[in-house]
Amino acid sequence: MSFTSLISRLERDAARFRSADGGNIAVIFAIALLPMLGFVGAAVDYSRASRARTAIQTALDSTALMVAKDLTSGKIDASSVQSAANTYFKGLYNNTEAANIAVTAAYTPKTSSENAKLIVNGSGSVTTEFMKVMNIATMNVGASSTTTWGGTRLRVALALDVTGSMDSAGKLTAMKTAAKKLIDTLKATATTKEDVYISIAPFNVMVNVGTGNKNATWLDWDTSYGSCKSKYTTKNTCQAGGDNWSNRSGTCSSTKTLKSACEAGGHTWNASNVNNWTGCVTDRIQNYDTTKTAPTTTNPDTLFLAQNYSDCRASLLPMKSAYEATESDSSTDTTTLKGRINTLTAQGGTNQAIGMFWAWMTLQSTAPLYTPAKDSEYKYTDAIVLLSDGLNTKDRWYGNGYDPSPEVDARQRILCDNITTKVNSVPETTIYTIQVNTSGDPVSSVLKYCGSTGGFFSTTTASGIQDAFQEVGASLTKLRLSK
Repeated sequence: MSFTSLISRLERDAARFRSADGGNIAVIFAIALLPMLGFVGAAVDYSRASRARTAIQTALDSTALMVAKDLTSGKIDASSVQSAANTYFKGLYNNTEAANIAVTAAYTPKTSSENAKLIVNGSGSVTTEFMKVMNIATMNVGASSTTTWGGTRLRVALALDVTGSMDSAGKLTAMKTAAKKLIDTLKATATTKEDVYISIAPFNVMVNVGTGNKNATWLDWDTSYGSCKSKYTTKNTCQAGGDNWSNRSGTCSSTKTLKSACEAGGHTWNASNVNNWTGCVTDRIQNYDTTKTAPTTTNPDTLFLAQNYSDCRASLLPMKSAYEATESDSSTDTTTLKGRINTLTAQGGTNQAIGMFWAWMTLQSTAPLYTPAKDSEYKYTDAIVLLSDGLNTKDRWYGNGYDPSPEVDARQRILCDNITTKVNSVPETTIYTIQVNTSGDPVSSVLKYCGSTGGFFSTTTASGIQDAFQEVGASLTKLRLSK
């Protein structure tokens, strides 16, 4: 082949090479593959990092609340906050995307201008799988949780069973110990007098409202405490009015045996033995026994019926500031929280409804107990904690005091529905119930029903009372702390 021919052939081949387009797609795809893989890989790695960050946040939130609970209960002090946070977080964090998370915890005590605060931070990194090709080997992840004391003010009413059966199996003693520890737990969350109020409503078949209230206008007295003097003075008017005329004495005696009926008929009610009243009241007339309607003399049905009941001994204690509760664990001063608890004795049958009702009354700022009014600048949570070791056996209308009474249960269900009426989708009052079942009774369906908003706790031993109260205390503590 001549040199000229060779040159011509090379020129023809070069021209064909310039115009050839076979294989372009493969070349373009090869060039684009790297950034495409980078974007897909980035999405996968970001998803892993997001899961890790969510897991860290969840664990930090729980860690902050648990450390705060330990601080308020006195289990740890400020110097132990960091180690406690590390321990809790390690037990709570179970995500494998990010390891070796560094946790820091800082507690700031209350000052004159700010409430106490706990801040827990967590930070770490996720090793990338795909973004390495883009020279990104790790992605930083982290989260933070802040818990502030004083987020919500509490009003807690303790309805405590003091029926005769509580005197067995060490239940009364265990209840006293657990209730006093709950007071300590709630007190530890308070930084001012108004933060936490607690009341105590001991109950059996009735509730003792205190003999100091014997002249209260919200009391009504039944036949055992007085007599009705007829307004009629002649035989004809006496008999025409349905009363009894005595020919011997020449006087008219009324047949009315209740104060309300006596006065409604225009007669005069003469109270007697009021000074011997032990302080007991029974259920209000239906349906006021299930409502918080304030008592008024213009509606006698709203008044509370005084009774002479020998087994009604321990009177209720209206709301007291937990922050100001400085009495010792052995106090017998019945004007204090622990003192009232220490002096409880057990006797009588079971009427949980009246205990829950009067616990509810202690939460009201109206008559008869006039609980301190709430400050509109604060959020409040009202709660009732009811402990009972038996089933309902008797109230004003139903039961014999020994056998379970479904009728009393029915009244209590209505009461619980009214107590937990929702305001802005939130129950007006939270109810916790505890059944101490050392006698092999069936699970109390009414206690389980009433405890649906806060919790139902059941124990078959006296020692379990402490565990139940601790769980209630933990729940109430969370309500006092806001994130």
